[in-house]
Amino acid sequence: MAGWSPSSWQSKPALQMAEWEDKECATKVLGKLSKVPPLVQCAEAERLKKLLAECGRGERFVVQGGDCAERFMDCEAERLETQIKLLLQMGAIIEHVTGKPTLRIARIAGQYGKPRSKPTETVDGQEIMSFKGDNINGFEVKDRKWDPERLLLGYWHSAATLNFLRSFTASMEAQEAMDIDVSSLSSSSDFAGISADVKDIQSKPLSKDSVEFFTAHEAMQLDLEEALTRKVGDKYYNLSAHLVWIGDRTRQLNGAHVEFFRGIKNPIGVKVGPSMKNDELKELLQILNPDKEEGRVVIITRYGAGKVEELLSGHIQAVKECGIPVVWQCDAVHGNGVVASNKYKTRKMDDIVQEIMQCMEVHKKNGSILGGVHLEMTGQKTVTECLGGCCAITEDGLTKNYETYCDPRLNYSQAIEAAFTLARAAK
Repeated sequence: MAGWSPSSWQSKPALQMAEWEDKECATKVLGKLSKVPPLVQCAEAERLKKLLAECGRGERFVVQGGDCAERFMDCEAERLETQIKLLLQMGAIIEHVTGKPTLRIARIAGQYGKPRSKPTETVDGQEIMSFKGDNINGFEVKDRKWDPERLLLGYWHSAATLNFLRSFTASMEAQEAMDIDVSSLSSSSDFAGISADVKDIQSKPLSKDSVEFFTAHEAMQLDLEEALTRKVGDKYYNLSAHLVWIGDRTRQLNGAHVEFFRGIKNPIGVKVGPSMKNDELKELLQILNPDKEEGRVVIITRYGAGKVEELLSGHIQAVKECGIPVVWQCDAVHGNGVVASNKYKTRKMDDIVQEIMQCMEVHKKNGSILGGVHLEMTGQKTVTECLGGCCAITEDGLTKNYETYCDPRLNYSQAIEAAFTLARAAK
């Protein structure tokens, strides 16, 4: 690709990146990361691209989800097991109800970064560096210095996570994988139907395809992403994950992130929010996918419930006009943040479901295809971060087990309920 190299992004303005005070340490760390084994293989990224192309054509449906930002402390067997099982179970539910095969992509093994509106914040009257995720700095006040050594910790935790998940899914039995718990959905008017579906799912044999998963994260810290990029033949792949995406805050046409992404051969995602102009979207797609390759680009819309009709129709028309194939995915969480009366940052289950339903309707009306959903969720059953659902979490209930350092996630019950709801609507 003319004028591109893994480091050509350095000539462009870069937003949301940590700047290292200890340049010598950063150089040493990045040098080490450029030599460690890749976390994934290019053949896996190419397979994901093929499956995403099927999603773009409406032959398959993407279920993508996981933590807002992973924490190093959560790299332990029980946590990882529940997280991957939730994703596999949601995929199985949607596949069973709709009759359409699913593709499962986890926000895992690398989702350690977090964009922030400002590089500093004030805590107890003291100005400190903002928490940008465990691979940049720690959450505690004493650990807020941006530390390049944490990039290596992020790699080792990602490697350990992937090692466990690959072996776990390869050896798990059907009964263990599909122990779907719907006891908390007993208040649903469709509980009998849900229970019957679960029995049917559990009666099916477990296939290799049904436990296949891929990894993804927001590629925000570009010096890290460059260090984990490898040349394979005459192509370059970012082998830190199967799929990486550009955030809504870093998708500037002349910015460093778009420059980096245009040259790697992975499937890539782009977050698209209310500020994206129709013509800007056309230009962005021409930069990122000039060869019009199917499965190459996932457009991850994040508008907020009630804004979908106003914004999505124009974006769909813009994509049609430029003739570049895309996979449409609904991020139903990032446009629906609210602050509860007790100051807890939260989301309402009803808003999340509403945005998915609205996306389905608008795509149908415009002759387009919704290829999947993108959610922030946890396999932990006791987490209380989002409001509502059959488990009926209230504002007062948020205080019981609010774990996240970043954005609120659907708990296990809410995520399973969302899977059944969207599956029935997509039948």
